[in-house]
Amino acid sequence: MKLKSMVIAVGFILSHHAFAGEKPLFKIGVQTAGTLDWELSVLPKSDDFDVQVQTVATAEAAKIALQSGAVDMIVSDWLWVSQARQTGAEFTLYPYSAASGALVVPADSTIQSISDLAGKRLGIVGGELDKNWLLLQAVAQKEAIDLNAKTEKTFGAPPLISEQLKNKRVDAILTYWHFAAQLQSQGYKQLLDGKALQEKVGIQETVPTLGYVFKQSWATTHKIALTAFFKATTQAKNNLCSDDALWQKTTTKMPFSPPVLREHYCEGRVNTWTISNQQAAQKLYSVLHQLNPKIGTNAELAQGTFWTAE
Repeated sequence: MKLKSMVIAVGFILSHHAFAGEKPLFKIGVQTAGTLDWELSVLPKSDDFDVQVQTVATAEAAKIALQSGAVDMIVSDWLWVSQARQTGAEFTLYPYSAASGALVVPADSTIQSISDLAGKRLGIVGGELDKNWLLLQAVAQKEAIDLNAKTEKTFGAPPLISEQLKNKRVDAILTYWHFAAQLQSQGYKQLLDGKALQEKVGIQETVPTLGYVFKQSWATTHKIALTAFFKATTQAKNNLCSDDALWQKTTTKMPFSPPVLREHYCEGRVNTWTISNQQAAQKLYSVLHQLNPKIGTNAELAQGTFWTAE
């Protein structure tokens, strides 16, 4: 009996050390054919981590998967992260992309500026609290235009809103960058993107549109592996932007991949992430919160919204 107990104990120790030596496995919630799917498919191999992709149907499904613990990480909006932290959640964010949405109109449209939207039908991807919609309203207010009152609004998913524009049921749309890029390739005109709108409210620094979102406690226990992961994702983006064949192969799930799509994707790379960028995000949050306090219970971004390895 004593010998048997010793064998069991040794077996436990060996299995424990074998487990401890394994690379951390990052379970990441990914929407099919999205840009995150491209990036992870060309992620360099690493001795520090492994990745398991778990497909989710929508952005909301991704949030539910993260909240339930079904995945370790998703890509989402820092406004949502701040709002979640204000209600007691411990999510935090590291920049994924600064590629932003855009205001798109037909090539022959009489709409040349934000002021021309008054009295027009506007399609908006997302909802009333979508960051691009709030930002567009903020810029319009500087020109004494209340877009919320002066436009006929239609909210919906990106494909639906694109179809509304093509079928002339709306006069202009505010949509995500990759849908805007596809419309551009079909002859539609992009008037303003999110970066241009940010500049109009006085923000020059890069503010990420989206980021990798995960729990603070999980990040603390996986700091080395997570840092290596982010270095690998940067390399993956750079490889997609420099290797034509790799880009074509990776984006085959898209109906078509026009050059402007790659251009906007590569422009969205976040090359610097310093305190000044985070302060710019705080400034942008203040502008949006003043316009619609529903984006958060506090007028300031929740402490810990952005993750750093230090």
